[in-house]
Amino acid sequence: MTFRWTLRAQMLGWVMLCVGTMALIFAGLIWREQRSFVAMREGGDALVLDVVRDGLQQRGSALANQLANAVANPLYFLDLERIGEYARNTNQQADVEYVLVADAQGRIVHDGSRDIARFGESLPELEAVGGAPAEALRGGIEAHWADGLLHLSAPVRLGEQQVGWVRLGLSMDEGARAAQVWSRTVETRLAETRAAHVRWLLGGLALIAGFGLIGVYSLRRNVLKPIRALAEAALAVEGGRYAEARNLAARDDEIGDLTKVFSRMADSVARHERDIRRIAYTDPLTGLGNRLALSESLESRLLTLQASSGELALMFIDLDDIKRVNDTLGHHVGDELLVDVAARIRSACAEEGIDGAELARFGGDEFVVLFPEADVRQRAESLAARILAAISAPLTVQDRDLVVSGSIGITVFPDDAASAAQMVKNADMAMYQAKAAGKGCFRFYSLALDEEVERRVRLEHDLRGAWERGEMSLAFQPIFDLTDGRAVGAEALLRWTHPELGLVPPSIFIGIAEDSGQVEVIGHRVLEEAMRAAVRWPVPNGTRAPFVAINVSPRQLSLGNLPESVEGALQRTGLDPNRLHLELTETAILRDEAQATAAFTRLRALGVGVWLDDFGTGFSGLSHLRRVPVDGVKIDRSFITDLLRDPNDLALTTGVIAMAHSLGVTVVAEGIENEGQHDLLRERGCPLGQGFYLGRPLPAEDVGRLFG
Repeated sequence: MTFRWTLRAQMLGWVMLCVGTMALIFAGLIWREQRSFVAMREGGDALVLDVVRDGLQQRGSALANQLANAVANPLYFLDLERIGEYARNTNQQADVEYVLVADAQGRIVHDGSRDIARFGESLPELEAVGGAPAEALRGGIEAHWADGLLHLSAPVRLGEQQVGWVRLGLSMDEGARAAQVWSRTVETRLAETRAAHVRWLLGGLALIAGFGLIGVYSLRRNVLKPIRALAEAALAVEGGRYAEARNLAARDDEIGDLTKVFSRMADSVARHERDIRRIAYTDPLTGLGNRLALSESLESRLLTLQASSGELALMFIDLDDIKRVNDTLGHHVGDELLVDVAARIRSACAEEGIDGAELARFGGDEFVVLFPEADVRQRAESLAARILAAISAPLTVQDRDLVVSGSIGITVFPDDAASAAQMVKNADMAMYQAKAAGKGCFRFYSLALDEEVERRVRLEHDLRGAWERGEMSLAFQPIFDLTDGRAVGAEALLRWTHPELGLVPPSIFIGIAEDSGQVEVIGHRVLEEAMRAAVRWPVPNGTRAPFVAINVSPRQLSLGNLPESVEGALQRTGLDPNRLHLELTETAILRDEAQATAAFTRLRALGVGVWLDDFGTGFSGLSHLRRVPVDGVKIDRSFITDLLRDPNDLALTTGVIAMAHSLGVTVVAEGIENEGQHDLLRERGCPLGQGFYLGRPLPAEDVGRLFG
């Protein structure tokens, strides 16, 4: 077995050497530190202070005993002059701060001063000066430490009789100075010890530094340089230069093994990168470029065209009603349809003869065509017409002939936008403009679209909190019985008076509220406020109480909590459920007929009436009357408008009235504008109606007078 002086072995040897060296150094430091601790213990300040305190206490006890014996006779005979002489002599002793002599009752008879300023005062208790508890010494002497002073109290006896007390206060100043001298001595010794430590440490560090330099050189030569080469190879792999990773020098150690693995990894990364780029930039269904590929291509083309002052068209194609195909025939049919449409768009671009056209699938049923041309607007218009024609041709998918249409939005660089994101946004807006124009057509982006979007964003912002700011109010359009002309109810209509724009039409702000989700909050407020207003309307004797009709948006119905919300509002307002009619459009029912049926059933169980609004404008109004439980229908105003001129509208309106009567459903004609319409509807048996001819929208108080 051959020995390999590998990096592992080299590093292990150096580590063992460094560890041994450090162990020796720290052993010396610990030994020196131990000596320092011994020196500190021998010369500690605490020991010195204890010695000084004991000495001061012994000396003070002797002075107190001496003074007590000296003043015994003078105190018995109250010889103040002799007592003062002894007290002053004692007070002149070193460290003595004060002297007090008191009689047996504890009254001070002398304080060592000439005028005996404290004569007659009570001798304070030792504990009263604070500090630690008093300590009893020999001969009845009590010692007490407080405020840096030693207070000694000794009894004065004459024979067996105690005739008084002496009190001394001794200062520790001299002792503290002695302790400071000792502390300086200890500090000097510690400094010498520290200096020795530093010398040892520097020597150890120098030794370690020497070994470190050798180790650094070895690491640099045997480890860092090969690793640096691997890092450069990694950068080459990151940059896509995979061949450089195969040119690393061969070695017979761990670095060599790593080099071989790295070379194999570079080959694997190169192979996977090709696969990943194909997956990342290609739509798996159609084989076209995806959104990421389009984004990068568009950015690159714009940079090139900005330098050459060229033009570029971006066409945003959206298939109309593709969801209907997925819902009715299945997503697999929809996928085949998308593949066929992609092929037709590609063929249309080839037939138009546009060089450099790029086609991508942007989303589910969205495609983008990108191409540069000299006369780009004219070519875009021609290509859009060709693509629309190709898409609208019947498509045979699984033996089915399907017909779909597309809407196209077109934007041009540099006229419309200067960035990729702005171009996509502009084309998307133009596409929606084409959908709004009836689908199956194309529209070019214009500045007016931006202004419309900005206006819509502003209205959406201002709509938030409009109710709280008092900008919104309710008006009520009365609904009349066409047989006797009596007002029987009213429809609640929401009004928004903008502080700058004035009265905003509901057709504008209701759609904004729907799209932004604000309709949930606004609808709840309208529901409750309209109920509160209806509660205050008078109820004529002998007639039914007037009802209030409130429009409910499809979004409110789709939340699934409409019955609970209505029930809660009825409880809070106290309105009779029979006086509440909720109006929903066929669009709301089409979104989820099962959910609508369940909600209507629960509402009718509460006693709330459910009316189908704008009846006749949907695709399947008659079938809804058969399957969905409703109490009434409102014939759309579009049929009432031409009632006198269009026989078809008259026939349809008459049929709806007759059918509703046969089903036991109430009919309301909305949009009655003149006497002829009113008389004809009454003649055909329409029971209820509303419109400007009968009554315009009024505030709640004014409409209430119609019922009085």
